[in-house]
Amino acid sequence: MKYFILIVAVVVGCKSNVKTSKTNQVNKIDFVPQYIPGPSALVYKTKSDYSKFVPVTLSDNKLEIISYPDPKDIMVNNSYPIPTPLSRNYMLDNRGINKNIAFLKYTYEDYSKLKELPTLKVLHDSILDADPLLELCDCGSKNAYKDINSLINMLIDADSLRVRCKVLK
Repeated sequence: MKYFILIVAVVVGCKSNVKTSKTNQVNKIDFVPQYIPGPSALVYKTKSDYSKFVPVTLSDNKLEIISYPDPKDIMVNNSYPIPTPLSRNYMLDNRGINKNIAFLKYTYEDYSKLKELPTLKVLHDSILDADPLLELCDCGSKNAYKDINSLINMLIDADSLRVRCKVLK
């Protein structure tokens, strides 16, 4: 019986130390989002992996597409602006999304090969998911970071993303 109590005490003690370690790690992060001009550090999580699919912006009622890229503009600096993968299936936006994002059935590569811009009806019929976001946070300007991926991953791993960044969804 004494050994059982000792084992339980050690296991519980270890778990609380891990949590304390995470909290201390976040407290050591000198992070305050800076909302200065430049692209926003938008961090999000979706219901499924849509990272290779082209995003469009829907109206607030999610019935109309109000913003979409031209196939000629989908490539930036000879690469596609796919989101950067982060911890726990979060993504760092590289395209310019918002809370009204939807994803098309077109991958970036397929979309860039289209000879002409599809009609709005074709685009609307191509929506994979009109409400894909589980979370969306604005962590300030990307220009304010030295190593954005590492810092955001630390916040995610310490369950502090929604505390330190502005929650948009």
